[in-house]
Amino acid sequence: MGETIQVASGVDGFRFDAYRAPVSDARRGGLVILHAIWGVTPHLRGLADGFAEDGYETLLPSLFDRYGRGFAERDTDSKQYARQEGFAQRAAWGADVLDAVQAAIDALKPPVFVLGFCFGGTTAWLAAARCRGLSAVACYYGGQITDYLGEAPKVPTILHLGRSDELIPPAAVAAIRAAHPDLAVHEYDAGHAFVAPNGFHADSARLSRLRTLQLFMRSGGGRGDA
Repeated sequence: MGETIQVASGVDGFRFDAYRAPVSDARRGGLVILHAIWGVTPHLRGLADGFAEDGYETLLPSLFDRYGRGFAERDTDSKQYARQEGFAQRAAWGADVLDAVQAAIDALKPPVFVLGFCFGGTTAWLAAARCRGLSAVACYYGGQITDYLGEAPKVPTILHLGRSDELIPPAAVAAIRAAHPDLAVHEYDAGHAFVAPNGFHADSARLSRLRTLQLFMRSGGGRGDA
C-alpha cells in the first residue's frame, strides 16, 4: 500500500528514508510514526497502512539513517540488538534525530500528530516538547522519558505503559506522574512492547489504539477532504 520516499533535514539537508502510507478516502490529518529500536519494521509499516485506512496520511521516518541505512527486514533481530542499541545511544534516545522528526512533520499538511514506540516513544515525548506544527502526541512505553522529565509537552500528550514492563518499573512511572501530574498516563495489564509482535497483548493494543485515535480526533483529526 505504501511507498518509500525521502525527507530532507531542515538543519543540514541530510535525506532520510521514510515509509509513506497515503489515504484513499477522506483525510483526517497527517501522522508521523516513530519506530522502536529495531527501526522501520514490517510490523510498523503495516501499522502505518492501518492508520492510513483510518484517514491519516502516515510517514514513518528511518531515524537511524545517519548511522546505518535501510528498513528492517524482520520485526526483531537479536543478532542486531547491540548495533541498534548503539544507534539509539548515538541518537541520545531521540534528542539528536528530532531534525528528521521535524522534517516529517513539515512534509504533512495539518493537523499533524505523532506517535512512537519504545525508542520512538521517548522521541515522541521530546517532539511534543520541542517540535513545531503538532496537534497531539501519543507515547508508547518510552523507557528514557524519565531522562527528560524536565521537558514539558506543548500539545495534548498521552502515555501508554505496561504495568509489568521491566524496562519501565513502577518507580519510573511514579516519577513521571509526580513531574507531570496533569499528564494522561494509561497503564495496561501487559509488559513492554505490547503493540509489537514480540510482546503483543491484544486487549492492551486495542484499547491504547482507541485512546490514541480519540486523542487525535479531539485535537483536530476530524474528517476532511481526500
